[in-house]
Amino acid sequence: MKPWGWLPLLLQLGLMWPLGALSEPQLRVFVVPHSHMDVGWLHTVQESMQAYVTNVYNSVVEELILERRRRFITVEQEYFRLWWDGVASDKQKGQVRQLVAEGRLEFVLGGQVMHDEAVTHSDDQILQLTEGHSFLYETFGIRPQFSWQVDPFDASATTPTLFALAGFNAHVISTIDYDLKEAMQINQQLQFQEIFTHVLDHFGYCSEGFYWDGEPIFPHPPADGWYPNMQLPVTQKSLQSFVEAMLYYVGERATWFQTPHLLWPWGCDRQFFNASLQFTNMDRVMEEYATLGNYFQAVHAHQLSWKVRDHQDFLPYSSDLFHAWTGFYASRSGLKGLVRRASALLYAGESMFTRYVLLAPHWFLDPAWGLQQLQQLRWAVSEVQHHDAITGTHAVKVGDMFVENLSTRMEGVHKLMASIIQDRSPAHSGPERGGHFAVVYNPLAWTVTTIITLTVEFPNVSITDESGHPVPAQFQRSKEMPSAYDLHVLTMIPGLSYRHYSIQPSRRPQEDTGEPVTSLASSRRFGLRLRRSGKQVGGSLVPVKNDCYTVFLDKDTNLMHSIWERQSNRTVRVTQSFREYHVKSDVNHGPVSDNYVFTPNGRAEPAWEAVRMEIVEGPLVTEIRQYFYREVNDSEPTFAIYSQLAHGPQGSDGELLCHRIEQEYRVGPLELNREAILRISTKLDTGRVLYSDNNGYQVQRRSYRNYKSNTIARNYYPMVQSAFIQSRRSRLVLLSTQAHGISSQRNGQVEVMLHRRLWNNDKGALGNNLTLNDTSVIHPVLWLLLGSRALTSGLHQRSGLALQHRPVVMLREMNEIAPHGSGPWKQKAVTLPPGIHLQILSIPGWKYSSNHTEHLQTLQKGAAGVQVSRLTPASPYLGSGCSPSLCSVLQSVLRGLGSVVSVEERSLTETWDVSEMYRWTWSTGDPHRHRGLDALVLTLPRVPSLTPSQTPALPLRPV
Repeated sequence: MKPWGWLPLLLQLGLMWPLGALSEPQLRVFVVPHSHMDVGWLHTVQESMQAYVTNVYNSVVEELILERRRRFITVEQEYFRLWWDGVASDKQKGQVRQLVAEGRLEFVLGGQVMHDEAVTHSDDQILQLTEGHSFLYETFGIRPQFSWQVDPFDASATTPTLFALAGFNAHVISTIDYDLKEAMQINQQLQFQEIFTHVLDHFGYCSEGFYWDGEPIFPHPPADGWYPNMQLPVTQKSLQSFVEAMLYYVGERATWFQTPHLLWPWGCDRQFFNASLQFTNMDRVMEEYATLGNYFQAVHAHQLSWKVRDHQDFLPYSSDLFHAWTGFYASRSGLKGLVRRASALLYAGESMFTRYVLLAPHWFLDPAWGLQQLQQLRWAVSEVQHHDAITGTHAVKVGDMFVENLSTRMEGVHKLMASIIQDRSPAHSGPERGGHFAVVYNPLAWTVTTIITLTVEFPNVSITDESGHPVPAQFQRSKEMPSAYDLHVLTMIPGLSYRHYSIQPSRRPQEDTGEPVTSLASSRRFGLRLRRSGKQVGGSLVPVKNDCYTVFLDKDTNLMHSIWERQSNRTVRVTQSFREYHVKSDVNHGPVSDNYVFTPNGRAEPAWEAVRMEIVEGPLVTEIRQYFYREVNDSEPTFAIYSQLAHGPQGSDGELLCHRIEQEYRVGPLELNREAILRISTKLDTGRVLYSDNNGYQVQRRSYRNYKSNTIARNYYPMVQSAFIQSRRSRLVLLSTQAHGISSQRNGQVEVMLHRRLWNNDKGALGNNLTLNDTSVIHPVLWLLLGSRALTSGLHQRSGLALQHRPVVMLREMNEIAPHGSGPWKQKAVTLPPGIHLQILSIPGWKYSSNHTEHLQTLQKGAAGVQVSRLTPASPYLGSGCSPSLCSVLQSVLRGLGSVVSVEERSLTETWDVSEMYRWTWSTGDPHRHRGLDALVLTLPRVPSLTPSQTPALPLRPV
């Protein structure tokens, strides 16, 4: 349709210009049609597919085919793949291929979801990005080259780093601190390097005032105001008002950017489910549309020199003076823990299955079924990285969907791992009944010395290894199941290998029988102590020690008093207690805390009145049990700390085990409108400087800042895997199994936000069941490392990996075991050098070739190989092929997996051969630019063909 009356005015003003025009206009506006589709927020994925997603793709494809000047970008691959695999006709698929080939339908970002950037782990970011990119390459032979991170509630430094390594040429973000964005607009600094980054201006990704397709119809419609309302159609009478609005938006934007090229995202949440109405009305206002690639090509061609921003992230995010979006760092803590457990299980299952496939024959297990179990868990873990999933900012029923998907897929991988055990050791009926058979698998590619804990129903047991030799162990009453027993077993497991233990009830525990019996731990109980305030403490200390630490406990308070570290021969005052922030809940009296926002009503207050302590001592583990009661007469504690010091072997084998204080917490149920924190207070002179990780990948320095308002909340940051505080001589490191909020509000102090339970009277939140009335009891885990900077630096990352990827224990009844020493159990260990971590050992379900036609042929033929990638921020260029020296080194490193046949270098998501990956060069004033990551791809022989064909992949990274 031809432009109407006012369009010539726009052209005369130079505000719109057809792409490819010969003369350069004063301003060029790139209108990029898009639909933002949350993979679970107020509605489940299934409801969203039914209500609008299917219509978005059906109607957009139809309208793009009808009119060549129209364009569209699509982002989330979970939705597109569901439409492609389950809805699209062969005709529609052909039309999509045509539109993609012509550049009129552009895939940007290309991951399964638009992931959160605060509380996700980099491993899971890579997983979901790889899942989407592999699908796009297989289906269309394309590789996304631009990001579209427009809705996460923050911007980390890790995400653009990973995007650069994936081959992206430019990066788009939006939600950064309100006052910073305003300053960047004024100073024309919304665009910068290292990867070229474009910050959307304060209009964001929505084009307010230009919606025409109305509201999608859900099974349970949301409250008014949550979705954009339909605007009046564009007619001859109303055209002037639309043109004036566009002139206003364009004129304001023009002052914020250095080039005469303006990006105007046209769309919003759930838009274009009736693309005919959208395009028909917009066609009357403008002449030309663009893709994101069109915009960046124009900016790149302008050849300006761009400022290089330092590696500091944009966290935390505040939308205004009173709304700090730091609450979601701890919202739905139970889900955050489940996500990381699912990711760790996937990591272990991938390597176990790949090693199984490499060792033919397969007696009982169907490898194609096994691959399916892993692929389904990959999808579930990818899905929950969405910025309204792991963040806990979704409706209750959506959270139920995420938990169900994760739990079901985890169960499938558990069955797979059990099947692999069964396949390698066929079941038979043995003479010993009533006992258990434990298989312990180490998913890390180095030897791990640790203590595993099993729950058994009988107190006196004997435990032997696969050779029938007795194994060091101790048992004690379970800390939360009085009728059961915790059995601690010292184990040393080579890389990617198994240990096997038989556990039997001991009929006669006397030593003269010669029967190996585990040791019973002794217990000391300390009476209830009331919380003291301002009184003298530390008069009587109880030491609990191993070869690295002595923890002193104060009998006057039943709290930790201090820690002595052997190597530095230094004692540091360290105390721990639980506190709670009372938060605002009445919208009629100012901002409130919700799933997203943290709005404390003053400083944190003590959350307990009395504490009881017990010390359980044994030859392997000493455990400190501290139970905190909200009221003195409560029968059950609201909080608990279970601290363990291990007595393992000395030397390098037990170094990581000795140099950590393992703590598990019990938190909940909380009272309403409370946010529970663990406060750790020390005498370290830290200057209120905190160091916390970005996605388990980079470390950020967090200096305490005094703000005009909301200072407490704005000094909280996400901790995905680690954080630390330090003085000149000592450092205290916290390692975590899941994401938490963390802050240092005072000198020498750390607060870890563990749990939240909220309710407020906001009608929109209540109407959409977007509440956080979380009554669960959670059990997060932290490891504490204390020592000199040199000591903790050497232990920090390896300990974090040891915590995240702990051995997997599989327990079976004794009458299902195989004889000791059966041949199929034995596998060669894979032991990497201390500075290298095996990022993933998997069969991703596709075999890459840089030639897409060849790639599709290998899929059909069922060809397979093994891939190795190394995540090294500044790795040397290794060249193509495999030189004798390089192959020799790799062969030595990967002994136990096979012989290295060839080496390739690939991008992070493995869809680019780096020799063909030419990222755009953006001019800067800094000539010292470092090269991105090179990935290694190794092919090993003797990999059985699966259906469809797969290539086991082993990405590595330094630690």
